[in-house]
Amino acid sequence: MKASDRRPLIFVTNDDGVQAAGIAALMRLATEFGDVVVVAPNESYSGMSHSITMQRPLFVSAVSAEPGLEVYSCTGTPVDCVKIGFDEILADRGGVPDLVLSGINHGSNANVSVVYSGTMGAATEAAMYGIPSIGFSLTDHSPAADFTASVHYAREIIDRVLRMPAERLAGLCLNVNVPDIPPAEIKGIRVCRQTRGNWREDFVHRTDPQNRDYYWMSGRFYNFEPEAEDTDEWGLRNGYATVVPVQMDLTDYSRLASLGELLDR
Repeated sequence: MKASDRRPLIFVTNDDGVQAAGIAALMRLATEFGDVVVVAPNESYSGMSHSITMQRPLFVSAVSAEPGLEVYSCTGTPVDCVKIGFDEILADRGGVPDLVLSGINHGSNANVSVVYSGTMGAATEAAMYGIPSIGFSLTDHSPAADFTASVHYAREIIDRVLRMPAERLAGLCLNVNVPDIPPAEIKGIRVCRQTRGNWREDFVHRTDPQNRDYYWMSGRFYNFEPEAEDTDEWGLRNGYATVVPVQMDLTDYSRLASLGELLDR
């Protein structure tokens, strides 16, 4: 990636926590491509999106260190991990890595889930620094999920990204999802767009032993375009590892001109 002889510096994080099986698989894979620094939450911060911690201090602890791989635990969110990783942990190495990897998430981050995902929150935070980033997810929530296929496709995608010309890398952010099917049944990689749809919540209402009401949220995704073959949900359902390029500019350009005519004074 850099015009030098040094190995790339790769930063790894996640939202399932530093002890999750998914990040263990990803950090080991990352060492094949460069020197790796991991800063990940000390516990699960799934669904935290782009949240940051402002009302309490952050604590960072060294977990392990070996040549080419340093692992730290942080008491903050995935985005906290990126910020403190860049500004503090990597300060003596220039403050920014060559590549950021987030995941491998236990569970899909396809469709509008990308908005809620802590995994992708970390990836998009890195992209706002101008650092190329990739979020990886497997459509299996099990703590004992088999990441064989995820690692296989992650290796291929990381290799191709690291070979891209420098001018195409700034701010690149990819949302990669791998279906939970036998690796031999996965048909390959499919670049596609985010599926349109939304999550509709169901709340279980119960009362605790102190007679206090509480609610437990669940829900399901409603696909507005189940037959659209250029979407990530279609790709996953049909046996592909999906890659969606993501950007943080939320401007609705289709309405920009008409709103200007109506509201500009």
